[in-house]
Amino acid sequence: MTVFPAKFLNFMIAFVNVILLIFNTSSATKNTATIDLSDFELTFSDEFDGDSLDMTKWREHDGGGVRKGGYWTADQARVEDGNLIITTQYFEDGKYGPGWYTCGLDTARSFKQAYGYYECRCILPKGQGLWSAFWMTNSNVSKESDDATQGAELDIMESPFWHLGGSRSWKITQNIHYSGYDLKTKYKNVGIFSLDNDPYENYNTYGLHWTPEEYFFYINGREVARTSYGGISTQPEYMILSCEVDGGDGSPTFGWSGNIEKNDKATFRAEYKVDYVRAYKLP
Repeated sequence: MTVFPAKFLNFMIAFVNVILLIFNTSSATKNTATIDLSDFELTFSDEFDGDSLDMTKWREHDGGGVRKGGYWTADQARVEDGNLIITTQYFEDGKYGPGWYTCGLDTARSFKQAYGYYECRCILPKGQGLWSAFWMTNSNVSKESDDATQGAELDIMESPFWHLGGSRSWKITQNIHYSGYDLKTKYKNVGIFSLDNDPYENYNTYGLHWTPEEYFFYINGREVARTSYGGISTQPEYMILSCEVDGGDGSPTFGWSGNIEKNDKATFRAEYKVDYVRAYKLP
């Protein structure tokens, strides 16, 4: 249940994000520590080869339908040229009525794991008012709790910065939430990280090494941050690939990614291209 109107919540998130951009942004290449996977074993992989999405691995997250300022439907996901492509666009005659359509997919039906290393390689979608994400969660995250040991939303990558323009937009953010949503949530911005290439044109990898003691966040195999905020989740979680439209109840509004309504409804198409998703664990 939303405690406050979406416009108010979006404004609050946008305001906090401005502060974080000023005080919590750093380079993704500042550290030299890299992930060594030689002792890990692969437990999940989708390379998105072939000509259709493997629905034994993926399902519509939350069953599709209204999602923030738009709608989710698996119709907006396809496999092409070795990539999963999630497209965000406007439909006057869409499945759920007029609006902005995109997609969220998860592995809840096929794969859950506690601890290990999780990574996707992708190109981010271009356009303001939307953002892509690679994240993890479980059903306990929506429940109020004193700590995150039963589950935390682990945002390995979110991309709300295209509207900043030019190389200022070459950033992603990494976050942790637990204990419900809206004003109930407990939240930490792990960091905002500037890339040294254009992530809307080039592939980059975004990863998380989840251990019983700490979370280690990676970009292109290089450690960028670590935290044990809230206490480490001890429960299996599943992976999610998604695009979001700023707003609420299917109505777009201004938010931390801008306003999607500033795009031309007739021609706008943003594509989130994912080359692979992989998960590993230590034997």
